[in-house]
Amino acid sequence: MDWTQYLNPLMQGALVTIELTIYSTILGAILSFAAGIGKTARNPVIKVIAATYIEIFRGTSLLVQLFWLYFALPVAGQAMGIDLRLPPVVAGVLALSLNIGAYGAEVVRGAIQAVSKDQYEAAKALNFTPRKTLWRIALPQAIPEMMPAFGNLAIQNLKDTALVSLISLSDLAFRAEQLRNFTQDSTTIYTMALFMYFGLALVLTAMMKLLERYVSRWRVGAR
Repeated sequence: MDWTQYLNPLMQGALVTIELTIYSTILGAILSFAAGIGKTARNPVIKVIAATYIEIFRGTSLLVQLFWLYFALPVAGQAMGIDLRLPPVVAGVLALSLNIGAYGAEVVRGAIQAVSKDQYEAAKALNFTPRKTLWRIALPQAIPEMMPAFGNLAIQNLKDTALVSLISLSDLAFRAEQLRNFTQDSTTIYTMALFMYFGLALVLTAMMKLLERYVSRWRVGAR
């Protein structure tokens, strides 16, 4: 089998990988801000909920989280008389999002707490509410500081999408394994998959760099 004939199924798998990366990165970013801001909240209930989520999903394996959502959750739902079966793509996106969100939450928390105390004192002197201080003072200065770490998390998330092949999602890793089982041409197929992941990572890195440049203007405007 000519190597060019591997290209079409691998490209189909790459499209699934791209979709998973986009959806889970966006949802993971939302969870990061929700949990990161929640961990700095004055309300103890919100703080405990945010901290519990972060510790659970940072302290357990992404693979186990994926298997729990896809295999264990439906069984638990069945015991309660509720249908909690998730389609593979939903389970994959949810597991990736919850995992990256927990790591991103610590990035958000650290960046917010790194904002100079003088800034918070100035906001207090201007009679800003805590919410207004967060949105007008803290976040415009903290978000540019988060971007390098978020870029690394996005790349890690892209690589982690390979795990969804274990729940039969036809991503790049799944397609590569299918082709290898059919042709036994491991070297060619996995070399192509490797370079495709590398190419996707380069594109994602470039996009995150552009986003980093854009939000870096906020730092200037906030001063």
